[in-house]
Amino acid sequence: MTPIRTILVDDHAVVREGLRLVLGQHADISVVGEAADESEAIELAERVRPDVVIMDIALGPRDGVAGIEAIIARVPQVRVLVLTMFHDAETLRQCLLAGAAGFVVKGANSSDLVEAIRAISRGERYIHSSVVGLVVDDSLRWLRDGAGLSRREREVLSLLGGGRTPARIGEALGISVHTVRRHLTNTAAKVGVRGSLGLASYARDHGLARASEPVRSAPHEGPSRP
Repeated sequence: MTPIRTILVDDHAVVREGLRLVLGQHADISVVGEAADESEAIELAERVRPDVVIMDIALGPRDGVAGIEAIIARVPQVRVLVLTMFHDAETLRQCLLAGAAGFVVKGANSSDLVEAIRAISRGERYIHSSVVGLVVDDSLRWLRDGAGLSRREREVLSLLGGGRTPARIGEALGISVHTVRRHLTNTAAKVGVRGSLGLASYARDHGLARASEPVRSAPHEGPSRP
């Protein structure tokens, strides 16, 4: 059996080291590289052409969701598995829209991570059980409250609702602050709300906000042995 070739993308070396130890116990999974930020991840994925990229989306000031899109654009056959502390509905939805094939929360059992890698390498999708209900809830919310917005308008609104300023939104998405303000103006007209404060409240009230900090779940037991 040919091992599933994976690369690890996380800005914490200790996390990457832990993942290597966990995945090294499985003969059908091989870690072929590591990256600490989006640029390194894109270069590495292009160079080694892995089967699966396991990546966090909190990689410094840039929004990691854009990194998912960039990697898939350069290496279309790759499957991206998001492994993150964020587990709000909007983050999950944007990761899936960006092309992620799987979503696992940090703190999940190691057996769940291994199952996710195997599933997406077979061409399936994998959503961790702790957040799968959010997919249904968020789909209904999107149909009710966000269907009239473009994808970029939705991204900008969600980051504003999560507490980022227009300047920080522009930095995160790689666009100018003037473009951010234009999207906010268009969004305000579509949803019938005035001003950035009103838009931020709208995003939070309608479940459209991206968390600005990881959502901490209740402590649970350490990883189980697969």
